[in-house]
Amino acid sequence: MEQIFNQLSESLFSELQNGENLILSFSGETSQFIRFNNAAVRQTGLVDDTNLGLKFIANNRTIRGGFTVSGNFDIDVARGKSEIARMRLEAQEIPEDPFVVFPENTGSSHEIKPAKSLPFEHAVDAILPAMSGVDFVGVWANGRMFRGNANSLGQKHWFETESFSLDYSLVTPEHQMVKGSFTGNNWNQEDYESYVKRSREKLILMERKPIKINTGNYRTWFESAAVADFLGMFSWNGISEASLRQGCSGFGRMRHDDIRLSPKFSIVEDFSSGFCPKFNSNGEVSAEKLSLIENGELKNTLVSSRSAKEYGVESNYAESGEYMRSPKMSTGSLNHENVVSEIGEGLYLSNIHYLNWSDNAGGRITGLTRYACFWVENGEIIAPIETMRFDDSFYNFFGGRLIEVEDKFSVNPEVETYGGRSLGATTCPGILVDSFALTL
Repeated sequence: MEQIFNQLSESLFSELQNGENLILSFSGETSQFIRFNNAAVRQTGLVDDTNLGLKFIANNRTIRGGFTVSGNFDIDVARGKSEIARMRLEAQEIPEDPFVVFPENTGSSHEIKPAKSLPFEHAVDAILPAMSGVDFVGVWANGRMFRGNANSLGQKHWFETESFSLDYSLVTPEHQMVKGSFTGNNWNQEDYESYVKRSREKLILMERKPIKINTGNYRTWFESAAVADFLGMFSWNGISEASLRQGCSGFGRMRHDDIRLSPKFSIVEDFSSGFCPKFNSNGEVSAEKLSLIENGELKNTLVSSRSAKEYGVESNYAESGEYMRSPKMSTGSLNHENVVSEIGEGLYLSNIHYLNWSDNAGGRITGLTRYACFWVENGEIIAPIETMRFDDSFYNFFGGRLIEVEDKFSVNPEVETYGGRSLGATTCPGILVDSFALTL
């Protein structure tokens, strides 16, 4: 695929006229997908899919286009030329962009991440035995993903990785569920079976009759998956410089009023694990690590080159949407074996969902408890709870209410497959807080 990308790039760049710039983004995969239901294979297939995005810049205007790569060089070049011709005409009609970002050549990169993933033909035999005897539903995705970026000034980047993910739920006869997401680059059968075993242990607890708890504030443990969902909100009117400048970010209080989170809370944008490339869709390369919040203090926001031009600040080459691509939260000292006893009386939340801002400026997030969420008394899990709505501020549960952070990370991958498998992951521990608000 890299050779196809190189050939297409060379041909399309040769079509440009004086004063025209072109940035090409190449995205694709060679993947195996298997859908399971009731611990049986319901659907399986292989996907080879590649798309080429074009960003045409001329006359201080930016126009975007793209097409699906067929693999037939003549057809693909013809499609690319047609897109360039269309964009050239459009560049004469639309208004100028006062913050247009022109491509540069700051050097090329080439990164291929080696992996020992599960061979396609062995997937079913490796996955299903551990799920024997339970109602197991889920989607397996496995294979190679690649990203390329090149511009008409000669800069070129290539990133290729191989990974797998099993996103699943185990279901009781009463339709209570335990969710899991086992992912990685190097398949280890023992690790997989241990992961499933922990899910099955939760499933036994889910067979107890759910209890209804009252609204109020509770001492609460959040598993890593739940913490990852909270952190995901930081990418939506959160850590973005543009959002802060426009007054719609939950981090305004941290910047303008020097409000801080807990000194036990730190998060960085960290590309060292190789979950996604360091280059963005403009071909700009981010630093391997960028501290965002350090010991509760806001250190950096995500700044795209467009925001840098608009607001007169320095870019750190964030993606145009200024969202986190590979966030990693620091660990603490709480061992998972001691979590339930440390709760004493309160909530054990494995998953949350349907998150939204209820008060963006105040950092308040609302959502629902989901899947394996339990009531704890006297240091023991008593029963699952009925679904509840929560509404609380990250200034509380990542701030003054944060008691302790787990002493190890878990990797929570991006498992979306809309238009293609997503790259990236949120690496974070669980957290224990002394008060969390359930409201409905």
